[in-house]
Amino acid sequence: MSSLRILLIGNGGREHALAWKLAQSPLVESIVAVPGNGGTASLPKVTNNVTVSADDFPGLVEFAKKNGINLVVPGPEAPLVDGIEGFFRDAGIPVFGPSKEAARMEGSKTFSKDFMKKHNIPTAAYENFSDYTKACEYLKTVKHNVVIKATGMAAGKGVIIPQTQEEALQALKEIMLDKAFGSAGDEVVIEEFLVGDELSILSFCDGTTIKSLPAAQDHKRIGEGDTGLNTGGMGCYAPTKLATPQLIARVEREILQPTIDGMRKDGYPFRGCLFTGLMIAPDGTPKTLEYNVRFGDPETQTVLPLLESDLAKIMYACAGPVPYLEDIPVKVSNKFSTTVVVAAPGYPESYPKNIPMKVGDAPKDITIFHAGTTLKGDQLVTSGGRVIAANAVGESLRAAVDKAYEGVKLINFDGMYYRKDIAHRAFRKADDASSKLTYAQSGVSIDAGNELVDRIKAAVATTRRPGADAVIGGFGGEVDLSAAGHPGAPIIVGAIDGVGTKLIIAQAMNKHDTVGIDLVAMNVNDLVVQGAEPFMFLDYYGCSHLDVSVATAFVEGVAKGCIQAGCALVGGETAEMPDLYTGDDYDAAGAAIGVMKAAQRLPRKDAMVEGDALIALASSGVHSNGFSLVRKIVKTRGLQYTNPCPWDNNTTLGEALLTPTRIYVKPLLAAIEKTGTAIKGMAHITGGGLTENVPRMLPKHLAGEIDVASWELPPVFEWLGRSVEPKEMARAFNTGVGMVIAVEKERVEEVVKVLEGAGRRC
Repeated sequence: MSSLRILLIGNGGREHALAWKLAQSPLVESIVAVPGNGGTASLPKVTNNVTVSADDFPGLVEFAKKNGINLVVPGPEAPLVDGIEGFFRDAGIPVFGPSKEAARMEGSKTFSKDFMKKHNIPTAAYENFSDYTKACEYLKTVKHNVVIKATGMAAGKGVIIPQTQEEALQALKEIMLDKAFGSAGDEVVIEEFLVGDELSILSFCDGTTIKSLPAAQDHKRIGEGDTGLNTGGMGCYAPTKLATPQLIARVEREILQPTIDGMRKDGYPFRGCLFTGLMIAPDGTPKTLEYNVRFGDPETQTVLPLLESDLAKIMYACAGPVPYLEDIPVKVSNKFSTTVVVAAPGYPESYPKNIPMKVGDAPKDITIFHAGTTLKGDQLVTSGGRVIAANAVGESLRAAVDKAYEGVKLINFDGMYYRKDIAHRAFRKADDASSKLTYAQSGVSIDAGNELVDRIKAAVATTRRPGADAVIGGFGGEVDLSAAGHPGAPIIVGAIDGVGTKLIIAQAMNKHDTVGIDLVAMNVNDLVVQGAEPFMFLDYYGCSHLDVSVATAFVEGVAKGCIQAGCALVGGETAEMPDLYTGDDYDAAGAAIGVMKAAQRLPRKDAMVEGDALIALASSGVHSNGFSLVRKIVKTRGLQYTNPCPWDNNTTLGEALLTPTRIYVKPLLAAIEKTGTAIKGMAHITGGGLTENVPRMLPKHLAGEIDVASWELPPVFEWLGRSVEPKEMARAFNTGVGMVIAVEKERVEEVVKVLEGAGRRC
């Protein structure tokens, strides 16, 4: 790709944000903003140009040819709906934006609603009307609340939400007869009023592939508490708690990809930025409110500061002669972003212009984006309703919001107005005591895992052979080699496991040795509870591209774990799969093989009697289960893994969470050897917690009684417990107990003495 000379069309806050981000690209040589604003005028690589009008398409093409422009980025919707893409396409100049045919998705609400119906894309029930009398008659028949939309473009304001039938009829009159939105109101859509939370998703598209930026939440109303008249947007924040990975996956599956596929099948593939407005119902069901065919405002000012990838490279991958967005990573920061819009006095109704203004220098992580500003000589003055905005990025949403309002203090002009409650919905929900998390909300279902085991038991049973009963559900699998035709041979026990999403924290901290220990621990602990001594270990390492230093650190950790467990690392497999993993992602799994004699086999359920004791061995921390929930808690609290640890000031949060899983093999084998039949069973406390792992070693006629007040909850679990339902804590985490041993009542002290002598606290 040669150096890019970009023509950026528009003069709002969105265009300032686009120019700001594009100018950061080493691929970009220059940017001409037509006409631009007071903010774009001050950016490196950017010059404003007013010699050609933004709506003079032939003139813009001629200008582009003379100035060697090789990428055009229209900001507002109007030129796209009017077909600017076709003018440049005919001239052989790529445009990041859809064709006139595809732009109908925003240009006509009727067209887009009919498209949704045709392609089974979830949306509100609706009817289209171009006849005022028929629209009024329809309104009088509906029983549900409605939204009335001018079908044409109305700069984001052509939507009215009436509270009564009288207000609805008045709105129809204003739109269709009084032409409050001009010709945009020649036709209206009357649709069902949906209840829930709105989300905005901006997606890069090349006609086939779609890649989205973090979901944002806009604040349309002029007044605090979401009151008053509709505006183009008074503020925004991203990402939102509402947009869980599961919800986004569902939106992509049910709405975004079907939209791109449907447009391509209908003959007008979409290339550019698709803005999808969504309503998320209280039950979590997403429905489509509308499509826009360009970047949103102020969503753009909010999400682009989170984009770490090269925006120019992404745009060219979508707009160039050969689309290749599939091959371009779209990487975003895991921080939070907030934008507060400052408006002219009187907005969104009539407002004055040419008010002199001053803007101070912004510190790091605060960016001022100009919208309705212009330079008159050296004096910056207002020129629009939404004048300027302060954006800030922070480690938490609260930090981003607070910094954004610090940014507002840098702006000064007479009569300036801004909302003081941006992101209030996020904080309202964070303060709700009922918002404690469950494991399922982090994307992991323990119940689904249990159901899978139940469903596959029959298939697994068909593989039984002499020496192996092929029954699953225990901690490890056994083969009695003697019964399998090798007289005098021992019983072989195998276990296989992985580390799970704890690896994501290892990647974030660039610390990979401890998760190697975790991999060994998760396997050998499952072997020893059956009475087996681990003697060999194999590992598997899969990645997008092999980073030798990372893989080496990981395998060195595996070796440390094997030494602790007393087994040999005898082999492994490394696989590079760039089409399966992305970026620096990697995954790991391992298998441990152990050996035992029949007399050593555990649990000895037939020997267990009422009154036997349960001994708990302390864990070293979270170990390796529950990390999808851990990561969700960290994100919900707006923390980074590099932040100081909330329960240990001597380390970082990430390092504390990476404390490796404790390996219990040597102390337990010593206890078995020295106390003989005193130990009747053992349970490794992994996924499912105490409530699901202890019963796995007990006979059906017995139950374990555990007094959770008998040990002090470690600080890490106290911290996690503030965000998690108590029952989920017991199912998702080990809560300080990594191993439970069933012991003959009279010999408890004997077993405890051996274990504590080996350095394991009971």
